[in-house]
Amino acid sequence: MPFSLIPQGVYPSVTALEPEALAAKGIRLVLADLDNTLAPYKVPRPAAEVVAWKQALDRAGIRLFLLSNSRKPNRARLFAEALDIPYQGHSGKPRRGGYYKAMERMGVKPEETVMVGDQIFTDVLGANRAGVVPLLVEPIRLAGNPGRYIRYAVETPFRALGRRRPFL
Repeated sequence: MPFSLIPQGVYPSVTALEPEALAAKGIRLVLADLDNTLAPYKVPRPAAEVVAWKQALDRAGIRLFLLSNSRKPNRARLFAEALDIPYQGHSGKPRRGGYYKAMERMGVKPEETVMVGDQIFTDVLGANRAGVVPLLVEPIRLAGNPGRYIRYAVETPFRALGRRRPFL
């Protein structure tokens, strides 16, 4: 699969991704990153708007799956349980294996799947390599880690290119 750091659109948040529009594009599975995508770092439970978005996905016939690189044993599990969704922690993004394993578990093909995340070098690169549509969201919060500022600054040109080719 292609090596590309360019997402198919940059969106303000996961809740800006309209389930009906995703379903109209043939999407049956949303793989979602956890930290800075579905919730800020260290926040243990989903916000009400994320719960409502997950319910709207359900109504549109789309499954939500938490695909996280978190190495904290209970972080992904507890968050996924609060949303009543399947999860995979320590997924190894941007390697393709985690994406393939999640799609196999859910019985879908790459062309029926999107990956929603906040990082170019893990979420977008891995999705592109696995043949999954990469949708980038703005990070929820950068505060607290100087390395994040540097990483997001390096990602700026790829974010700009992604804004020019929206999926939705």
